[in-house]
Amino acid sequence: MILMERKTIYKLAGAIAALAVISVPALGMAGGKDLMYHLQNRGDLGPLNRSDIAYLQAEAPAPTSMDGTINASDWASTYPYIVTTWQDNNKNSYVTDYLEQDPYLTNIYEGYGFAKDYGSARGHEYTLTDVAKTQRPHPMANCLTCKTPNFAKLVNDQGIAVYKMDFNEVLGMMEENISCYTCHGNEPGNGGMLTVTHSYVRKALGDSMSSIDPANLACGQCHIEYYFTPEDKETMMPYHDVAGMSPEAILAYYDSFDFADWTQEATGTKMLKAQHPEFETVLQGKHAGLLNCADCHMPIEQAEDGTVYHSHLLVSPLENETLLSTCVSCHGDTDMVNMVHRIQDRVTARETEIGNRLSELKDTLAAAVASGNFSEEELDAVRRLHREAQWFFDYDYVENSEGAHNSELAMSCLDTAEAKINEAMALLGRE
Repeated sequence: MILMERKTIYKLAGAIAALAVISVPALGMAGGKDLMYHLQNRGDLGPLNRSDIAYLQAEAPAPTSMDGTINASDWASTYPYIVTTWQDNNKNSYVTDYLEQDPYLTNIYEGYGFAKDYGSARGHEYTLTDVAKTQRPHPMANCLTCKTPNFAKLVNDQGIAVYKMDFNEVLGMMEENISCYTCHGNEPGNGGMLTVTHSYVRKALGDSMSSIDPANLACGQCHIEYYFTPEDKETMMPYHDVAGMSPEAILAYYDSFDFADWTQEATGTKMLKAQHPEFETVLQGKHAGLLNCADCHMPIEQAEDGTVYHSHLLVSPLENETLLSTCVSCHGDTDMVNMVHRIQDRVTARETEIGNRLSELKDTLAAAVASGNFSEEELDAVRRLHREAQWFFDYDYVENSEGAHNSELAMSCLDTAEAKINEAMALLGRE
């Protein structure tokens, strides 16, 4: 394998802490908002603010991994609470079989891997296990992009030719699930430093990275909509700034070079498969100017010895009183759990309705193709609407918050999908 010039790693000061201790005065946090955490009164500490926290000035340990990444176990003696809580992500082991839960998915994904195997993601401790055993085809190594820091390191060291390597060959080289290197590189995280380790983020966003909260960028390396470039099979983001992150703009991006994930055999439609656009959905919503991913999924905790740190057990704010308490500055005494569950129930019910209608459109279009009663021009007009309807439906369905991140966008996507389904059915004589 030809070694290529190592790519510079873009470093960011950000909002996810490595390990923190109380000091007076504190260093505070670079990046993010100075948001009050309404924690329980912890003795003389009282409510904690980011300005109460100072980050350790640590030195990086020697790496023990074969590829030179510093793994979680290497950091354990420096950041024991961080590593322990990160390892606790193995508690998130339950998987929902979406094909069993929503049978219409098998039909609308017909001809693509997600019709064979589609389950909810488990904790980050299972990424390599799950990608190895999935029934979805993965001939190339690009399917490992966000499953392990060792793959990002390999790309940074050897260039984008890595993406086209054989999946099983590269899988055998991987040593660790998503871990410290993914968000911090081999840096010690001093000052809350974050590191974007995936080269495609820098390629896609360029200078616009500076306008995005670093904590969002760290998570947004992977919790995104992406595609594999036709030429190099490189993982890539379909936009260049926040303005381009709407589902309409991303669809236009794909349309500009006639990109499709697959052509559905029964309908002839050039289909798109949305991934998991949490990053884009959040940044298009009202919470983006107030909160970042860490604010809502990584509570500030205090150990018995007085150490204050960001827990790296990634949790739903609905299941953590500390995180829920950050909502009070805007929502007051609203029952947040009940409110969010109502949103999710409404979105999920609408998904079921539109998903079944999309399945009906697929069958109706397939029958029209088989009948020979429609011209290719007529069928192409319906195929265009089919492609768009499924894109907007899927963009909402695969975003993992069920509307909690941005309920307005979720409902807008489903409404747009319905309108396009109705237009397509009308063209097929099925109003």
